[in-house]
Amino acid sequence: MKINAVEIRPGNILEYEGGIWRAVKIQHTQPGKGGAYMQVEMKNLIDGRKNNVRFRSAESVERVRLDTVDFQFLFREGNTLTFMDKNNYEQITLDADILGDAAAFLQDGMDVVMELWEERPISVQLPDTIEALIVEADAVVKGQTASSSYKPAILENGVRVMVPPHIGAGTRIVVDVYEQTYVRRAD
Repeated sequence: MKINAVEIRPGNILEYEGGIWRAVKIQHTQPGKGGAYMQVEMKNLIDGRKNNVRFRSAESVERVRLDTVDFQFLFREGNTLTFMDKNNYEQITLDADILGDAAAFLQDGMDVVMELWEERPISVQLPDTIEALIVEADAVVKGQTASSSYKPAILENGVRVMVPPHIGAGTRIVVDVYEQTYVRRAD
């Protein structure tokens, strides 16, 4: 499906120069002289390369629709991740690099959505937030609670996040998977 360059949004999948790319960041610019353009930072979904491309507003690009399938994460073995198709129970193994930093947040039995292009897995979407246990947190410095300050804490999966001063070790919190930030205390 062809779309104008000004319609590109972060997260869109584009076909560009024979590859499949995800738009990561966009910036629409209208200089005083010359035509408007769209600056798009893209990541190749096949080999992970990044590219900055400038599209003129009048240009059109091919937007790709990916098939999405519900999978369940089973286990991690070294740098490979094993998932199971929830419809036909077939298992698939992928390299952990396909998820990037979000791979640390995978939990056994977690439901994920896998995006396929021509029957080939391109990316894995985790839930936006997960619950995690804090195993280590710095002590509160007296007087620090007056301002909105945060302190470092380490989660059970080894990821370091910044939390409010009143949150201590042993507390379950909700964490944004992609931003790796504290959202709120878990219920």
